[in-house]
Amino acid sequence: MTTTETNTQVQQWTNLAQQLRVDSIRCTTAAGSGHPTSSMSAADLMSVLLLSYLHYDFDKPRNPNNDHLIFSKGHASPLLYSLYKAAGAITDEELLTLRKFGSRLEGHPTPILPWVDVATGSLGQGLPIGVGVALAGKYLDKLPYHIWVLLGDSEMAEGSIWEAFDHASHYKLDNMVAMLDCNRLGQRGETELGWNTAAYEARAKAFGWNALVIDGHNYDQINQAFSQATQPNGSPTLIIAKTIKGKGVSFLENKEGWHGKALSKEQEEQALTELHHVRSMTFPVQKPGQGQPSQEAAKKAVELPRYDGKEAVATRKAYGDALKALGAANPDVVGLDGEVSNSTYADEFAKAYPDRFFEQYIAEQQLVAAAVGMSVRHKIPFASTFAAFFSRAYDFIRMAAISRANIRLVGSHAGVSIGEDGPSQMALEDLSMMRAVYGSTVVYPSDPNQTAQLVAQMAEQEGIVYMRTTREKTPVLYGPDEEFRIGGSRVVRQSENDRLTVVAAGITLHEALKAYDQLKGQRVTIRVIDAYSVKPMDEETLLAAANEAGNKFIVVEDHWPEGGLGDAVLEVFTQRDGPMPQIVKLAVHSMPGSGTPAELMEEAGISAHCIVEAVNALLLRK
Repeated sequence: MTTTETNTQVQQWTNLAQQLRVDSIRCTTAAGSGHPTSSMSAADLMSVLLLSYLHYDFDKPRNPNNDHLIFSKGHASPLLYSLYKAAGAITDEELLTLRKFGSRLEGHPTPILPWVDVATGSLGQGLPIGVGVALAGKYLDKLPYHIWVLLGDSEMAEGSIWEAFDHASHYKLDNMVAMLDCNRLGQRGETELGWNTAAYEARAKAFGWNALVIDGHNYDQINQAFSQATQPNGSPTLIIAKTIKGKGVSFLENKEGWHGKALSKEQEEQALTELHHVRSMTFPVQKPGQGQPSQEAAKKAVELPRYDGKEAVATRKAYGDALKALGAANPDVVGLDGEVSNSTYADEFAKAYPDRFFEQYIAEQQLVAAAVGMSVRHKIPFASTFAAFFSRAYDFIRMAAISRANIRLVGSHAGVSIGEDGPSQMALEDLSMMRAVYGSTVVYPSDPNQTAQLVAQMAEQEGIVYMRTTREKTPVLYGPDEEFRIGGSRVVRQSENDRLTVVAAGITLHEALKAYDQLKGQRVTIRVIDAYSVKPMDEETLLAAANEAGNKFIVVEDHWPEGGLGDAVLEVFTQRDGPMPQIVKLAVHSMPGSGTPAELMEEAGISAHCIVEAVNALLLRK
C-alpha cells in the first residue's frame, strides 16, 4: 500500500471512528440515558474492524458465510447501533429511537435486530457464547467465518470469561478473536486491574491464547493486530487494547462518574464541536465469501428405542438411547455434557457421533453458553448434566430466553430419590427454576418409552426446553407405540367412583401407583394423573378430574414445595372461574441427608405410604 493509500485509509478509519463517537453521544442524549463513554473508548477498534476486517452482508444476515460480531460488553450498544447506521443497515431516525418504548434499539442488544446473534448485557456471556459459535464454525460448518467478540475490562472478573478462555484454547478455536476494550474505568471507579495490560497478557497466554497488547487508539497498531489475529495458528487471539473512556471529548476522557450517564444538550453541543464530526456517512463493508457448509448426511425418520417392559429402565438411560437415535436421524443434532456423560448417558451419543459431541467439562456456564452458540448456527443442541448444577448457569439460561435461543437442557439425578449422594447433588429447585424462564417448556417423564417420545419432540420444540430425568431404574408403564405430546398428560388410573385425584410425575408417579393399589385394597378408588408436561400443563385433564373426582387433589413431587409441580397445578385453578378445589401438596419440606431412596422418600413424605395417609386424611376432612 502506498503512502497516499495509507493516509487515505487512516483518514477513513478516523472519519468513521469520529462518526461512531458522535452518534453514540447523540442517541444517548436523545434517550436521556445509556453509555456513551463506554462506547467512545472502543470506537477506533470498531472502525478498523468494520472497514477492513469484518465480512458481513447486512442485507442477508442469515448468510451462512457471515462473520459474527458479539458485543459481550452489551452496555456499549450505542456503539453497535452506530455501526449499523454506518453500514447502512438502520437510518439516523431509527438510531435516535434508542431506548424508546417500541424501538428495536433496546438498552442492551437483543436478536429483535436481525444482525444481533444473542442478547448480552449480563456481563461475561458474550465470549462463552462466542466459543459455541466458533465450535460450530470450525468443527461442524467448516466455514472460514470469524467470530469477533468485544469485551469490557470489568467483565474480565467474571468466572465465565475464564471458562471460555479455557475451552477456546482446548478446542484450538483460531477462528475467534476477542478484543478487550481496556479503558480502566468501571461503573463505580477503576476496574480490578485498571490499565495493567501486562496482567491481562499473562493470563491470556497462560490459557494458551495469542495475546497482543496495543494502543487502542493507534490505527497502525490496531490494523496490525487484526491482521495477525486473522492468520490461523491453532490458538484464539486476545487483542488487549489500552483505551481511554470517553475518548475524544476533553471533559469526558478518563473521568470517573460518567459511566451510564448521558450528556445534556449543552454538553452534547460542546462534545460534538470537539469531535469535528462527520455525522451521517455510509461506509462500505466487505461481503463474505461464497463458501459452502460441509456436506452432511441427509435427514431421515427417527427410529426411537423401544422398551418391552421385561426389566426396569431409568429415564436417564432412555434419554441417552433416544439422543443416539436422534443423532442417526438428524445431522444437526449436537450433544454437549458437563463431564458426567456416563451418568446422564449422553456418552451413548458421544460414542456414536464423536464429531458432533463437545465435552464442556465441569463448566456449566460454558455448557449452556456453547449450546446457545450452537443454536445461533441453527444446530439442535442437547446439553446435559446433573440437574442441580444447572443452577450455576441460571443466568445463562434466562439470557438464552432473551436471545430467543433454541436449546435443550437435560438434568439427571434430581430429588431425594437419588439416595446416598446427599443434598448437594439433589436438584430440589430445578422445576421451579426452569418454569420461571420466559417461554420455557418443562417435561418430567416417568417411563423410558415416554422419555424417548419426548426427547424426539424436544428436537422440534422452540425456546428453552428442559427435561428432568430420574437416576433410579423404574418399571415400564407404557407401550413403545403410545404417543405423548408436550402439553399433555396421561390418566393412568380412573373409574366412575374416583373420590379424589393424585397428580404426580417422574419418580413420584410410581409411588402414586403403589398407593393406588394399597387404597384399592381398602376399597378407596382414586384417579392418578401422570403430569409429565409440567409446563405447559394439561389444563383440560385437570379440570375434568376436578369435575369428576370430588374436586380434591393431592400433588406429590420430589422437589421443594415452592414453584414446582404443585404450584403448576394450583395455577391451573387460579386462572378459571368456579370453586377452588381442595389441594394438598406433598413435597420435600426439610433438608435431606444421605440414605437409600426409599428411606429418603419416606422421610420427605412423598412415598406411597405417605400418599395413602394423605388420601385418607383428605377424605376425612370436612
